[in-house]
Amino acid sequence: MNPEHQKTELLTIDEASKFLRIKPSTVRSWLLKRRVTFVKLGGRVFLRMADLQALIEAGLRPANPAGGPA
Repeated sequence: MNPEHQKTELLTIDEASKFLRIKPSTVRSWLLKRRVTFVKLGGRVFLRMADLQALIEAGLRPANPAGGPA
C-alpha cells in the first residue's frame, strides 16, 4: 500500500480495533473522549489510518540504554 493511500484510508471501528488489537468498545470510548480524530459520513464513523499511526507514535516510549528500570 502506498503512503498517500495510507494517509486517507478510512477504517470502521471494528477494523480500527483489529488493527490496534483492542476491543471495539475501547475505540468507541476513545471517540467519545475525543482521544482520536474521526470522520463522520452519512451517520457512519470512520477513523483515518494516519490518525491511528499518530496515536501509536504518541505512545512510543524509548528504551532505557542502561537496561535498568526506567
